[in-house]
Amino acid sequence: MSFPDLRAFLDQLARDGDLVTVDAEVDANQEAAEIHRRVIAAGGPALRFTNVRGKAFPLVTNLFGTPRRAELAFGTRPLRLIKRIVEVAETLMPPTPAKLWGARDVGREALRIGLKRGVRGPVLDVVEPPALDRLPALTCWPQDGGPFVTLPLVYTEHPDGKGHNLGMYRLHIHDDQTTGMHWQIGKGGGFHYQRAESRGKALPVSVFIGGPPALILAAIAPLPENVPELMLASLIAGERLPLSTAPGGHPHPLVANAEFALMGEVAPHERRPEGPFGDHYGYYSLRHDYPVFHVRQIARRKDAIYPATVVGKPRQEDFFIGDLLQELLSPLFPLVMPGVRGLWSYGETGYHSLAGAIVCDRYAREAMASAFRILGEGQLSLTKFLIATDQPVDLKDFRATLEHLLARTHPETDLYVFSNLSMDTLDYTGPEVNKGSKGVWLGLGDPVRDLPGEFGPATPPPSDVTDVRVFCRGCLVVGGPRYADDPDAGSRLASHPAFAGWPLLVLTDEPTRAAKSPVNFLWTTFTRFEPARDIHAAAIGLVRHHVTYTPPVVIDARLKPGFPDELFCAPEVADTVTRRWKEYFQSSVEMGDSARAHLD
Repeated sequence: MSFPDLRAFLDQLARDGDLVTVDAEVDANQEAAEIHRRVIAAGGPALRFTNVRGKAFPLVTNLFGTPRRAELAFGTRPLRLIKRIVEVAETLMPPTPAKLWGARDVGREALRIGLKRGVRGPVLDVVEPPALDRLPALTCWPQDGGPFVTLPLVYTEHPDGKGHNLGMYRLHIHDDQTTGMHWQIGKGGGFHYQRAESRGKALPVSVFIGGPPALILAAIAPLPENVPELMLASLIAGERLPLSTAPGGHPHPLVANAEFALMGEVAPHERRPEGPFGDHYGYYSLRHDYPVFHVRQIARRKDAIYPATVVGKPRQEDFFIGDLLQELLSPLFPLVMPGVRGLWSYGETGYHSLAGAIVCDRYAREAMASAFRILGEGQLSLTKFLIATDQPVDLKDFRATLEHLLARTHPETDLYVFSNLSMDTLDYTGPEVNKGSKGVWLGLGDPVRDLPGEFGPATPPPSDVTDVRVFCRGCLVVGGPRYADDPDAGSRLASHPAFAGWPLLVLTDEPTRAAKSPVNFLWTTFTRFEPARDIHAAAIGLVRHHVTYTPPVVIDARLKPGFPDELFCAPEVADTVTRRWKEYFQSSVEMGDSARAHLD
């Protein structure tokens, strides 16, 4: 099933009984977001708000907030087609008439992919001056800097004609006519702006809100630079993407079936403070200067619907889209990275904080060649920590994957830390924004140790250890003093005899919470540590310029001074939503725990 626009998808959700309409008046300032969070925490339906206080358009959220809805939106056809393309690429060479004939199905599919220009689409129903205050843009969290457009599809073109970029970069609404443009490092739109700005020129920008669900998936896909996202959207949808000519001389085509199109430019050498914003890591991203998008005109449907999403502690709506996207692209990994047989980034960590890989190791240290390839591939280059093995394991089962690695690793030679590198803009564990380190930990070949599964040391732990829990065989979660009170606790614990025989310790402020489930462990550990600062060991040496780590290895995942606050709803907003729940929902809709989300 393919959906040509947002409302076709909404119609299907309504037929499936998976869309609930809220007619009661709600506030776009935190109230709507808290309703959304409670519904998604309970695995509930998509939401349509028809009466957003002071706004001109209805609001829809939680469109993709379950695996079923995410798969429905994007369908199974793209995965089948990508698998088939990979199969053809692997078997077609050298080409023969028989092989070419056997691949004719791919040729037929390719003929359906492309762009259909000059369409008079519904996005042109109304063209008007900008009035961004009429949009039901959400303020999601109490410390947010204001309302944000959270599902923007930002379209730019390379100033030298080298293709286009479609990305999802949040827009902080500054006033009726301007927004921030949150181009993080490594983003295609940011590269286009950098080139235009170096010449002292403004970069034309179009922002689409709504449209075919395939467009959203294409916008967030980690494609190599200059690979056209609009063509990926066409491939996902299985049909040519209709485009309209923009009014008023705006240089970009418009997605004909979008709900809104914001048209304008980002001026050179202009910055304004952007943020804070409650982000998908589960903490606030802080206030920084970013370029400014000047909106000159808005095109929209006459009965436009405004889609939005809410991010926060895992698992939110972006998690289900991200995991589906990984499934979609996974057949391509062995094709573009031949030594990589499997790859999985963990959404519970914000995706960039941790990835697991199954790689080839046919000769000594070949695994590191694949690790470097992963860390140099597009958006994967933002990965902070990579664990890799050459043996089969279900990477989605993190507990099993970690046990697999710990049973095989020689930390003295298999753990690598690389300092003075770039880091994901939203990760605040480094010494300053965009800067930090990366780690690679290998566990290759056959097991080299039996992993302990119970903690019962002959020597008691140090007196300042508050709790010790087993997360999995070989890994302990240890509660200890606050980092501000004892920043050296990690290195001290690593050499304590109570922990001898355990290859990995995680030092945390919240041992009970961290050890309760893989989701909790992933989130509380990998979003809070930076490899170069926070990895310790019983002994650390230097051999041929390689740092050697004698186990136990300690990951210090305590919260550090200056780290952003964890996301929580404002108490008064939480009370309002609790009190009004039955007013919002005439039918029975379960109220989940938004403070916990999917954490245990």
